[in-house]
Amino acid sequence: MERYNIAYRLHKVRLAMTEPPTQPRPCTDRDCRGQHAPHERVALATAICRERGVQMTELRKSILELLWASCGPTSAYQLMEALKRRDSRAVGPPTVYRALDFLMTQGLASKIESLNAYVPCVHPERDHDCLFFICRDCRTSVEFENPRIAALLAEDAAGFGFVATRRTVEVEGRCARCTEAGGTA
Repeated sequence: MERYNIAYRLHKVRLAMTEPPTQPRPCTDRDCRGQHAPHERVALATAICRERGVQMTELRKSILELLWASCGPTSAYQLMEALKRRDSRAVGPPTVYRALDFLMTQGLASKIESLNAYVPCVHPERDHDCLFFICRDCRTSVEFENPRIAALLAEDAAGFGFVATRRTVEVEGRCARCTEAGGTA
């Protein structure tokens, strides 16, 4: 069932990608909850790469599309399976991991370490720390931006001479849907 859902969502993203090209626009709403159309975000990611002078290859773009289509944290092996089903050819782990490394380096995707899975960055146009709320039951994640937490982490790190190069905070619990379905945590 999981494979069907990812394939169906990818099909919907691909259909949306065939719509007339949209002008990728950065999100200016600081309280945004990430309710953007996937084709808009992929177009923005492609524009960001072009501006930076780095290449968004078809494979990298496909992996980013798959991350958006999955609607949740996705492992590298799930991405390989989805690519294999879609393209009828196998893509090896090193190739997928290189593409994921590129996407993370460019701020287009993040790795959720506790799940060993990847998600697309909702706002790649913003330089921000990653704060994720992860449901332990359904494995969904929500990316959240909070400048106060970022400032606090930077202040604490500076207090003992530590220079952070990447900050990712993962908070595990239960989402509203799972809490309603199964009582309290």
